[in-house]
Amino acid sequence: MSLSQTGDRLPASGAARGRQRAPRGLAPILLPTFSLLIVLLAINYFNPRAISYFGFNLMLNLAVPVTLATMAQLCVITVNDLDLSIGAYVGFIACVAATLLASRPWVGAAIILGSVALYAALGALVYLRQLPSIVVTVGMSFVWLGLALLILPTPGGQAPGWLHALVSISPPFVPFPILAALVIAGVMHVVLMQTAFGTLLRGAGGNEAAMARAGWSMLRIKITAYALAGLFGSLAGMALVGVTTSADANMANNYTLLAVAGAILGGAEFTGGRISPIGAVIGALTLQLAAVALNFFRLPDLLPGFRIPSEWQVGAQGLILILILAVRAVISRSEP
Repeated sequence: MSLSQTGDRLPASGAARGRQRAPRGLAPILLPTFSLLIVLLAINYFNPRAISYFGFNLMLNLAVPVTLATMAQLCVITVNDLDLSIGAYVGFIACVAATLLASRPWVGAAIILGSVALYAALGALVYLRQLPSIVVTVGMSFVWLGLALLILPTPGGQAPGWLHALVSISPPFVPFPILAALVIAGVMHVVLMQTAFGTLLRGAGGNEAAMARAGWSMLRIKITAYALAGLFGSLAGMALVGVTTSADANMANNYTLLAVAGAILGGAEFTGGRISPIGAVIGALTLQLAAVALNFFRLPDLLPGFRIPSEWQVGAQGLILILILAVRAVISRSEP
């Protein structure tokens, strides 16, 4: 059965629910956009010089790998699952990229492709054995971490020259991290929101039983969603090494929560089928800038020399997520 036939073969209930559960218009991105503007205004207030081409390059130097990790998480959320291993996986790929991909490119590339295939196999395992995705992915996080430590026991390695050059591009007018985020958002919006393939994935997340009754293979859908997650996770790991020029097995552990937070902040819901790729990208950028904003925050009149500890960055990101979810809950209750 071809994916191009999705529009014709989706059952009325499954198709309708898939479309109804998809975010409509600009509504899903209004809240994350508003939160991003608030963060930018705060940065501009405390350090106006940061709102510049050079400033955005510095503040968003890690935005590309975080955005790609968020897209990986979004693919899994689309089919009503949750991936708690994406951070460890990104770290593993980073170790491969900083060692084998740099010294033996073909071996490194084969390992990365094999890892994507293994990610796809996780989707099959989750579906065939009806296992909770959280349990499976938590277990896999230890596997990825162990493999990363085998490849790179201590921090080190070196990014391939072509990879570092790629993420160090300086396009005119628009900083590379922002340009890359726009491209990722546009591509994923078209793929997940405008194509029959995307409708199929969202329909499976919104009403798996209806899709199965219509004859669609939920096994193939799960495999595809997890394969996409593995692909974006691999790109995230490679981009991370390109930015940092070295690797560490634990360097991306916090990406798991950042990816979940970015997707949820951007309008996705754990019930599946309701996502917003553009909103997720905005959410990822907001979380990155929120962490940077704390470095600029000061109270010179009340507490001269006061600086917020860097350890509070995660707390600030969590606070933004909680506030956005609270506002979204209020709006949802007010809707008929």
